[in-house]
Amino acid sequence: MLGPVAAWSGGRPLSVGGPRQRCVLGALLVHLGREVTVDQLIGYLWNEDPPRTARSVIQVQIHHLRQLLPDRITTTSGGYTLDVDPETVDLHRFRALRARAASAEPEVAVELLDQALDCWRGVPFSGIGSEFLEHSVVAPLREEQWSAVVAWASCALDLGRQAEVVSRLTPMVSEQPFRERLHHLLITALWRDNERARALAVYESFRAHLAEELGVDPGPELTALHGRILRDDARTESGAVPVPSDGPDPGYVVRNDLPRDLPDFTGRREPLRILDEMASGDDGLAKVCVITGAGGEGKTTTAVRFGYEAGKRFPDGQLFIDLYGYTANKDPLDPASALAALLRAVGVGPESLPESLDERSALWRATLMGRKTLVILDNAASYAQVSPLLPSSPGSMTLITTRNDLAGLSGARFLSLGMFDEATSLELLERVVGRDRVRAEPEAARDIVRICDGLPLALRVLAGRMVSRPRWSFAHVARRLGERNRKFRELRVEGQSVESAIDLSYQSLTADQRRAFLLLGLMIGNTVDLGGAAALLDMDLEEADDILQELVGVCLLNEPKGDVYRLHDLIRAFSLDRALADFTDGEVGAAKARLAEFYLRTAQHAAELMGVQDPDEDPLRHRTNLADREDAESWFSLHQENLTDTIEYFAAGDNGDSAWRLAESVWRYYALHGHMSLLISSQERAFQASDKQGNQRGRAVTLIGLGIAHCLSGRFDESLELLAEARDLLEAVGDRKGLNRALANLAMVYERLGRFDDSRVALRRVLEYAITTGNTKVEALQWGNLALLHRTLGDYPEALRSCEQALSKSSDDDNADMRVRARLTMGETHLGLGEPDLAFRTLNEALESAQRQQLVASQIYIHNALGVAHRAAGSWEKAVECHTEALELGEASGNRSGDAEILTDLGMTYHAAGRHEEAAVELERAYAIAAERNERYIAARAALALGRLPVPTVPTDRARTLLRDAERAFAEMGVPELEQAREALAGLDRD
Repeated sequence: MLGPVAAWSGGRPLSVGGPRQRCVLGALLVHLGREVTVDQLIGYLWNEDPPRTARSVIQVQIHHLRQLLPDRITTTSGGYTLDVDPETVDLHRFRALRARAASAEPEVAVELLDQALDCWRGVPFSGIGSEFLEHSVVAPLREEQWSAVVAWASCALDLGRQAEVVSRLTPMVSEQPFRERLHHLLITALWRDNERARALAVYESFRAHLAEELGVDPGPELTALHGRILRDDARTESGAVPVPSDGPDPGYVVRNDLPRDLPDFTGRREPLRILDEMASGDDGLAKVCVITGAGGEGKTTTAVRFGYEAGKRFPDGQLFIDLYGYTANKDPLDPASALAALLRAVGVGPESLPESLDERSALWRATLMGRKTLVILDNAASYAQVSPLLPSSPGSMTLITTRNDLAGLSGARFLSLGMFDEATSLELLERVVGRDRVRAEPEAARDIVRICDGLPLALRVLAGRMVSRPRWSFAHVARRLGERNRKFRELRVEGQSVESAIDLSYQSLTADQRRAFLLLGLMIGNTVDLGGAAALLDMDLEEADDILQELVGVCLLNEPKGDVYRLHDLIRAFSLDRALADFTDGEVGAAKARLAEFYLRTAQHAAELMGVQDPDEDPLRHRTNLADREDAESWFSLHQENLTDTIEYFAAGDNGDSAWRLAESVWRYYALHGHMSLLISSQERAFQASDKQGNQRGRAVTLIGLGIAHCLSGRFDESLELLAEARDLLEAVGDRKGLNRALANLAMVYERLGRFDDSRVALRRVLEYAITTGNTKVEALQWGNLALLHRTLGDYPEALRSCEQALSKSSDDDNADMRVRARLTMGETHLGLGEPDLAFRTLNEALESAQRQQLVASQIYIHNALGVAHRAAGSWEKAVECHTEALELGEASGNRSGDAEILTDLGMTYHAAGRHEEAAVELERAYAIAAERNERYIAARAALALGRLPVPTVPTDRARTLLRDAERAFAEMGVPELEQAREALAGLDRD
């Protein structure tokens, strides 16, 4: 039952470990089916002062919990999710029962709520966790409990079960001495149960406690009940729970202070839906929502729009006050002054205003008690400023707009608006400028949206300028925005300025925060992780983490995922302009150099974990911890575009040596995951820098990278030329390791061109070198390549032996892509040996591994091989589906090296299925592509398949020509398809 974290199986308790492990389990159960980030878990355990080993501690707890709950905990990009049946978790059973009760008749509702409350047996997370856990998780859960108690008691009173209400609520009011609604229900139950004296005693005890602790009186609803009991008003004894009259008390002023609503308000449908859902909830609590975001995101306009839409929900008034947290030439409004203004607004005379802040705050809460009022506290600066201003009346709602995170505000809902997406941005432009102007220049309008990066203020300023200048086109505005030092001048109209909005946040920073903010404007690429930021800021990780979180807290820096940071485009433009003005050229250059070196060194470390290059023993001060290949892949995935920008940075600075070294580190990740454009652009830029400086080794390394890129793109002749040049250069400089890399890639191209003898010779040279030097990674890779060659030549026993060698020389954490390709070849070999069950099992294992590790290139060939296997099994539709999946993956990734082979196999599948016309179309495509690329083996296979199609799909004369060409090619290559070509020719001659 709900309370301390515990677990049972078959009615017997399970050991769930110590306090930390129970805390982690409890957090996963509360957020069942949703991601709980590592940062959340750290906060739940240690508040804001975690040990350096915090992440490791959490990983250990998760490991133990996985043993307790096998296959239930999944690792996500930022943390973990738990997947168990909600019906087995007390909290979710409680919520489900309470939800059912909400729409049920009182007789049913009271039973459902009884069952829901039976799910509780104490305080959640008792004895474990931090204050942050208490405020952010435990307190809201307790509020759910008390809300259910109130709902149950209300239903029970309606049914005349006042004795049960007295029994349940009597111990509860002592535990919750300030919950007025509980006292109201208990007093009502006592009165109806003919316990008038006890009812009055409970009231007096509550009134005295309020006066002593808070200096306030009970609210008007409870006061009115007290008066009725004193009068012993029999008219209400058997009726519904008494409620106050609808009209406000004399002297209270109902008013609407909301600013003007924007007629062209756009977007924010989801935030408005969430606010409406909050306002409509009847949980007996005062509601608080904090709307956060950077300057210009539209926090105030969203709050005001909600105020107008939900006005009928708040009949006792809609109050608005600007707290001047971020206002030019104005200090933030102190809470005492703010309370004076709010109290005067609702009718409290100046002579009745207390002097002290605490007394004003108590009077404010007492004045609004029992009323349904919306209060908007705009432009808040801090928790201390808003805390005294929060009403406590059930049915009231407070919206706080702020650029700060307002740490410490417990029980509040936090709503981050974020930027507009493209569709919403265009909708705003259409509403302000006019639909015709936007739709006349759709691409130029999208350029404006991209420049503004979805910032509502920037879009509204530009739209306002265009309204007043009807001859301006979007293309003209985009050109003006693109001019150096002009962007912020264009984003300014009278009363509104994007630069000023950002500057107000900037001016609120400390000196250290300002320096960090400006340095972040110098980042290479669009994002930076914690390690890169530490390098850029020249700080230790812990120090950098603190200051980055401070900038996130004031909405000048985004954290799209844990420990990854991004500046909004316009905020970055502001930061960069100030940095170039405030820092010397030397300081700017040193900061960028630190970050570029971080990317180079970390990429080399990641490449070493992927088996691409040897480890670097020189330790890094600024680092991102990478423990294994999976970490390396994730890091490359996160920074793939930043690394390309870093190569450009090195090349532009005539640092060709660093450019080619970084290009050498990233090529394998780009190749394995199908990022052809990034692979080609990075290698070409590094090649240009090396060539410019006459760096022969750098030139050769980037020639290999370009050769691989051209091979994967299906340009085999170009690839062969580039790799051959790299081989010659590396032989000339005596770089045997680089030479072997060139030879290994040449062998791959030779195989695609049908030059199997040349491929075998190159592979043997590399394999011998690897064995001699004890390099098992390279040895495993070459055994895998030899296995593919043997399979193509029909030497299946040797192919299997080579696959087994490849797998035995590596592990799951080492050369994972090679192991996938070895299993692919093994599956194809089993198929060639007539062992379909083994083939399917091995190929499916390979596909699962390739998908898990996002090895796109391998997935293409595995899907195609599965198509061949399904064809052999007579499953034509499934085979076509697999071939098509392979083609679509190749097209999406830019890896077109297998197009001709896959189309050939697809055509053969159509032939086997009797769909001859479709077979001819795909085989003709395959034949044309293979012939153009000089893929002799695939071209011969396509010719053989075409020649075997029946007349009249392929005329006899053309079939004979195709088969003779295939026979000659197969004979020269020494492959088993030679006999098939000869048999097909003989069949034609017999016909």
